[in-house]
Amino acid sequence: MQVFKSPKESLGDLGAQAAAKLIAAATDVALVIDQQGMIRDTAFNKDELAHELDRQGRWLGSRLVDIVTSDTQPKIRELLLDATLRDVPVWRQVNHPSLNGDDIPVLYSAINFGREDRLLVVGRDLRQLATMQQRLINAQQSMERDYIRLRHAETRYRLLFQVSSEAVMIVDATSELIVDANPATLALFDTSAPQALNAPVLGFVSGADQQTVLSLFAEVRSSGRDGRARIKLADGERECELSASLFRQENASLFLVRLAPHGASPEIGNAKGTSLLVKYFESAADALVVTQYDGRVVRANLAFLEMAQLGSAEQARGELLDRWLGRTGVDLSVALANLRQSGAIKLFATVLRGEYGAAAEVEVSAVALKDVEDKPCFGFAIRNVEKRLTTAATSKRELPRSVAQLTELIGRVPLRDLVRETTDVIEKLSIEAALELTGDNRASAADMLGLSRQSLYVKLRRYGLAEHAPEGDGVDE
Repeated sequence: MQVFKSPKESLGDLGAQAAAKLIAAATDVALVIDQQGMIRDTAFNKDELAHELDRQGRWLGSRLVDIVTSDTQPKIRELLLDATLRDVPVWRQVNHPSLNGDDIPVLYSAINFGREDRLLVVGRDLRQLATMQQRLINAQQSMERDYIRLRHAETRYRLLFQVSSEAVMIVDATSELIVDANPATLALFDTSAPQALNAPVLGFVSGADQQTVLSLFAEVRSSGRDGRARIKLADGERECELSASLFRQENASLFLVRLAPHGASPEIGNAKGTSLLVKYFESAADALVVTQYDGRVVRANLAFLEMAQLGSAEQARGELLDRWLGRTGVDLSVALANLRQSGAIKLFATVLRGEYGAAAEVEVSAVALKDVEDKPCFGFAIRNVEKRLTTAATSKRELPRSVAQLTELIGRVPLRDLVRETTDVIEKLSIEAALELTGDNRASAADMLGLSRQSLYVKLRRYGLAEHAPEGDGVDE
């Protein structure tokens, strides 16, 4: 710490009144503490902070260690001990409880200012810093969630890109170089990925049709509309239908180019595509289910069988989906009604229950379909979201469920359970507030709450506040 080199010449002989004003202006909180750690005088820079912390002068005559949260009391003891043993101030961050349930962080330092029976404790309000830190944490968590979503989207894109039976490639709209190509394209060009990537797309087109491709690209680039042309590949024998679409990515223009061999049997391509889709359906990480119009399961993949704790698909076939999804007769009815009305639902929050009691929070997306016989049916994608990061960081004394969270539970949890949980939380918070307002005087707290002391002791034990209740029905000290 660097101090004034000539304080008397610079500041003169400051009187007590001037020193008090200087301390109050320079800090957010200033306390005068005696040798027993009792607060003898207080000063606050802002009335708002004084109201939240001191609450009508209750700090005077209290011990400093008693007005901070229990987890930071050792820091106060160390702070006062350091002030008597060291000349260099040491800063300690402690938390003060407040009536609204949020702890108020304050950075304190104790100073020995020359009187043997007094210490000066100055503090800085850290709430603004804590708010900024929380915003940073929330932003970091949001970025992590966005990154996870992007990774999932990229995985789905790569999977569809790789399994597609149609030849698809991404071409740079400026240089006409191949940026990416799927296996079907490589097979059509009879080449490998290292040879195709970053190679001119014209190198795989016959010389006679290269100008046709360039003209098509120029037209799509200028108009923004899709275009197509019939061309021959570099071998001069195979004829293809080339279509190009323009899109932008990271400030760059790209072409999505598709190649369909002219005269190829569509049945063969469809059969391959169907086979790949069936494989994807069975091995997808998310639970996939196809149901009839009334919600009876037609087909389910392995992920659904695992989540529902079923041994085989036969156990699910013909059963109503609400046997496992949501609260019986409620969530599925809502989902089916929305599907029949709008044709699709997205991110419908509910619960999936297993055969042996396991339950998981899930999100459901679904679409209305028609089967090969043109009968209406529904396809469901069910994703387990229990491990998803949450931004809601509630303090230890605020309600654990917001109105929005309680709304999400409607239909999944019986009303009596919601009412009982909310009532218990309010009752516990009321008891804690009464004990704090009465200075932990149980008799006064019982009178304030309209309870007998014996009833209060029972509730203290019920809510895990047993340290406030005696073993017997004794009287407060």
